[in-house]
Amino acid sequence: MSGRQRLRLGYGTNGLTDLRLDDALGLLADLGYDGVGLTLDHMHLDPLADDLAARTARRLGELGLTATVETGARYVLDPRRKHGPSLLDADTEGRAARTRLLLTAVRVAADLGAHAVHCFSGITPPGTDDDTAWRRLEEALLPVLDAAAAAGVPIAIEPEPGHLLATLADFHHLRTALGNPSPLGLTLDIGHCQCLEPATPAECVREAAPWLRHVQIEDMRRGAHEHLPLGDGEIDFPSVLDALADTGYRGLTVVELPRHSHAGPELARSSIEFLRTATATTAKGVPAA
Repeated sequence: MSGRQRLRLGYGTNGLTDLRLDDALGLLADLGYDGVGLTLDHMHLDPLADDLAARTARRLGELGLTATVETGARYVLDPRRKHGPSLLDADTEGRAARTRLLLTAVRVAADLGAHAVHCFSGITPPGTDDDTAWRRLEEALLPVLDAAAAAGVPIAIEPEPGHLLATLADFHHLRTALGNPSPLGLTLDIGHCQCLEPATPAECVREAAPWLRHVQIEDMRRGAHEHLPLGDGEIDFPSVLDALADTGYRGLTVVELPRHSHAGPELARSSIEFLRTATATTAKGVPAA
């Protein structure tokens, strides 16, 4: 990626779960967002339902929004186990169920014209050694990467605190183990960089640029994995937005506030205003929207 780009802002539907999907999309379009981080979940776009994407694709087109398909719904596969089953489960059928969800996400992303499918590794199960966990992750992702290559939609795996794949170094371990497959890219969560990476969030953006396929953004404090409204944590946003623009990143930068749905419409408004103001104070001042 090269050439300074105008940032394209989105907001995640996992932070708008009290709204109907049509209403959420209309709100984001009215506020001036470029797109949406669309989480496959029962209340919006149910991955277990029929005729999954056709109506949503029409609605996105009418509103001029683009999308990333996100797969971080808490209980979409198991109503009793958060984010379960994962790609690391000891149970073969559990891992297969998560792989099938990702294959569905690839099909939905292709139907929507989405620019990436987001996923994560999951937490290493108790009693599972690292070598076994990495092998399970690699094997579970292989059919997903094949489907992504056929569909022309990259997979963007997210380093998640507490997961097997928790850091940028872990992402590089995975891509190297898989032989650097072209469909495998990175979801960079800016808050997670602040939380646990040794480099600053802006440095993380520049380091990750060649593999960057999706960006999530929120505020956070060092050592505390808590998604905060923009301005409530410790992140230097002008430097982060400047780095994103400099890398030539063309995907969405999606506000990720999954525990704030009770105030979703107001936070969607204040977030885009915050990011526009932060962009205006960057060194080069390329507008965000």
